[in-house]
Amino acid sequence: MNIHISRRPPVASKVLDTYWRFAAARQEIFFARLAGNNQLTDDSVLRKHKFTNAYRAADRVSQYLIRNVIYDQERSPDELVFRIILFKIFNKIETWQLLEHEFGEVTWKNFEVGQYAKLLNIAMNAGAPIYSGAYLMTSGTSAFGQSRKHENHLRLIEHMMRSDLANQVQQAASMEQVYQLLLSYPTIGKFLAYQYATDLNYSKLTNFSEMDFVMPGPGARDGIRKCFVDLGDYNEADIIRYVTDRQEQEFERLGIEFMTLWGRPLQLIDCQNLFCETDKYARVAHPEISDISGRTRIKQVYCRNDQEIDYFFPPKWELNEQLKTLP
Repeated sequence: MNIHISRRPPVASKVLDTYWRFAAARQEIFFARLAGNNQLTDDSVLRKHKFTNAYRAADRVSQYLIRNVIYDQERSPDELVFRIILFKIFNKIETWQLLEHEFGEVTWKNFEVGQYAKLLNIAMNAGAPIYSGAYLMTSGTSAFGQSRKHENHLRLIEHMMRSDLANQVQQAASMEQVYQLLLSYPTIGKFLAYQYATDLNYSKLTNFSEMDFVMPGPGARDGIRKCFVDLGDYNEADIIRYVTDRQEQEFERLGIEFMTLWGRPLQLIDCQNLFCETDKYARVAHPEISDISGRTRIKQVYCRNDQEIDYFFPPKWELNEQLKTLP
């Protein structure tokens, strides 16, 4: 006799409603900017502070990666992996542009650790930040022995390429396998391995669904703890899948007409990010509810960037034809 034991469901707090309202409001800002509207939102928190898009792939840095790093021209698997990992290690458009300005086309074929390290040393000594503040990167000194973090990371990229990473990525049977492969390298923890696997999956190297696998980061874990008073029999990755699967029901429950990305619903990576952003938003909207880290304010202030983004998504998503219809 088969006995089915159902899992104890999670118990939501009032912040979960804020999670869905935030997702909808942030997506409305995305479309308002596309339409060229000056008035983007009436939400005072969103007007004052910087938040990422509801869809990760629509963010400025992801857009630059997709259009200018991955799909700028046809490239070999080795070159694609090299360019994606190099860009994501620093995750800063200005750093990539600096490398291009100095070396021309950025390629694994012409990569030389010493030259790249020297250029980045000069930039740092001039006071220019070379890393984005989005991710915390460990120094890698114990693994590669260099005194400066970026020198260790350049050695890491060289090590990854020489270990035939591109072929291993292409042979992976799942997104989780790509994640585990990346996780095996020094200085790359669980959250970064998931982020890099997502970035590699934007390319033609792999073709996994973004609904295949998720790994919550520290910010998402904080957001989850604010959105749920009890996780029930679910772990944090389960919770992300739980809300992703329920998105249509939740928007309907709250009377929200959510503007999808031209028919593409929120994916696991998007809902993971939304927990992180909701954690920040709730510091102002729900100051009485603390998170694991105990942070009480939002550091980043919104500063409008009027440099237009020529939106382009991975062609396999079949969204770019719809972009051509925009005014």
